[in-house]
Amino acid sequence: MKLLQLTDIHLTTPGETIGDRDPNENFRKALSHAVDLHGDADALVITGDLSDWGDRDDYLRLKQVIAAVPVPVHLCIGNHDKRDVFLTVFPDLADENGFVQKTFDLPFGTGIVLDTWGPGSHAGFFCEARQAWLDTQLERLPGPVFLFMHHNPVPIGIAPMDQIMLQDTEAFGRLVERHAAKIRHIFHGHCHLPLCGSLHGVPFSAPRGTNHAGWPDFGNDRNLSASDLPEAYAVILAGDSSVMVHMVEFGYRGEIRREGSPDYAEWDRLTMVR
Repeated sequence: MKLLQLTDIHLTTPGETIGDRDPNENFRKALSHAVDLHGDADALVITGDLSDWGDRDDYLRLKQVIAAVPVPVHLCIGNHDKRDVFLTVFPDLADENGFVQKTFDLPFGTGIVLDTWGPGSHAGFFCEARQAWLDTQLERLPGPVFLFMHHNPVPIGIAPMDQIMLQDTEAFGRLVERHAAKIRHIFHGHCHLPLCGSLHGVPFSAPRGTNHAGWPDFGNDRNLSASDLPEAYAVILAGDSSVMVHMVEFGYRGEIRREGSPDYAEWDRLTMVR
């Protein structure tokens, strides 16, 4: 099974930039790159910060763009989004409690999109109603389950980012621990950094976003840090017993060299290109 994860696309009014980059154009490039190389993917999930300011026009353009994608697309919302505005464009994505949450079938297991948005904050939230919904889904599903969310569920060790991580971490962690045997992997965004780790034995990962990039500035205790690293998305390969996650830096502008061979007999000091 192959899945694609794009995150933090931050669509803006056409012509506006973020970090001297055009998020609308970079989203288009990411989709084109992903679909051209991975048109056989079983699903594409965008894990939040769909719009930079939660503008309805951004969601309208997003809806138009993903309608042409030949892969099933699923959406999370992030702290830059506005749930009420988003749902005026995507009303069918609300669950019975008005959250942007759903399950979706995969060739191997089930995907779950989680809503970690909260008003007036860049931090993430997972209230009792959302916890109850997820608990119900995990009780009824046979597994394996692949969770997709915006906010990071554990601290990353960088003070400004940890202030705006998921706030209901203990409750979320207890839920993950209780159903750890069913949850194969957790995918998140938000940090604009390539991350991996585990929560109660369940692995999680995040790629860099499709526009502006972060930097792991461990010495900074006040501001969020940015860099000019390439834009990226993730390719996920899942099988019966394993999950492999690639971060594809589609924004890389350098040369791609095909050199060397996996055949040990062809490794020679005189002929190998190094």
